[in-house]
Amino acid sequence: MKKCENITLIGMPGSGKSTIGKLLADELDFDFIDTDDYIEEKEGRNLQEIIDTNGNEKFCEIEEEAILELLPLQNSVISPGGSVIYSKTVMNKLNQISTIIFLDLPLEVLKERLDNKESRGIVGLDSLSLPELYQERITLYNKYSNLTIDCNGLSPDEIINLIKVSLK
Repeated sequence: MKKCENITLIGMPGSGKSTIGKLLADELDFDFIDTDDYIEEKEGRNLQEIIDTNGNEKFCEIEEEAILELLPLQNSVISPGGSVIYSKTVMNKLNQISTIIFLDLPLEVLKERLDNKESRGIVGLDSLSLPELYQERITLYNKYSNLTIDCNGLSPDEIINLIKVSLK
């Protein structure tokens, strides 16, 4: 592994960043940081409220500021929100301190998992459909990732094993 031995998981909402992140952190004896949880705690309201009240652009500013506050980290698995890839500043910083892994899932699987997308706090869903958002973000996830894991049809344990093997 590289760069202070951190791992950052990126991907669409519903791709399993938090679930895989917690399990991977336990497996590696790392700390786990879910930046969405940190933002909600810091702001005292849920992500959807922040987006509804302040808009997508302001939410992205809040997200960027919150993640930069958390850095530097060591021996951590970081699970940022799916919109983190809109911040070149944050992505460049995460690339300096961690291996960035894209948890890739097909749109059809994400649709099944995102039955709560209206209340989940997803940046961009007010102006784009989920397929449009997916198309917009997939390019950025590929651009910023050091490693892509095709998670389709795999259990969390299988995904974690793939990550561990890939990082060796």
